[in-house]
Amino acid sequence: MNEAERELLETVRRARAERRTVASAGEARGVDLAGAFRIQAALAAGRPVKGYKLGLVSPAKQRQMGIDRPIWGRVLPGMIHAGTVDLGGFLQPRLEPEVAAVLGDAIRPGARPGEVARAVAGFVLAVDILDSVWADYRFTLPEVVADNSSGGGFLLGSRLLPTPPPGELELWLDGERLARGPVSALGDPWRHLAWLAGETGGLEPGQVVFLGAPAAARPARPGTLVLISTAGVLSARLVDSRGEG
Repeated sequence: MNEAERELLETVRRARAERRTVASAGEARGVDLAGAFRIQAALAAGRPVKGYKLGLVSPAKQRQMGIDRPIWGRVLPGMIHAGTVDLGGFLQPRLEPEVAAVLGDAIRPGARPGEVARAVAGFVLAVDILDSVWADYRFTLPEVVADNSSGGGFLLGSRLLPTPPPGELELWLDGERLARGPVSALGDPWRHLAWLAGETGGLEPGQVVFLGAPAAARPARPGTLVLISTAGVLSARLVDSRGEG
């Protein structure tokens, strides 16, 4: 890790520890994408990886960021929630509707499509609770990757589906529709999983992979959150221990 990477590592680490946001330094940081993933790994060192999250899965978003592949982050202990989520534990939470794959078997680098399909136990509805140390979510690609690709927390459904649900995902908060998008926008889940296995050195049984969002993230606030799909719903209560609801 070079000096620029060590500086970015310390910036992210300190911001998380002090629970504050910091301004992006833009391209002046001098850290490339490979260096950002080294920083991400250093921040997660010593903790078991419970899964991964994919970001920028659509070609349109990739073109916007000047890349030709998704980015990813690690799902670490304590990041998966159920029932009630305390927003007071986040810096600036935003919400995205998602689908996640639950692995029953390992997926090794170079796995063939059939092997990938057999390794997936099923799919579940999910909500990505994004969180970023970068003020107002203004960041460069290396900055967001270094900050675990804005990985804050996740809601995970309990009903296992054989395939991603057809149709659209709709995310509602206290009767207001926050986001809506087609599941088809996530692309081929088997291809994503095979690619991710190559990127990470392999995926393990029991890990959960969040496959990206078909709609833009929206700011979170206390209330009753409901994710609606053709295959059922996922609901949770959002609260704020800081007294904001």
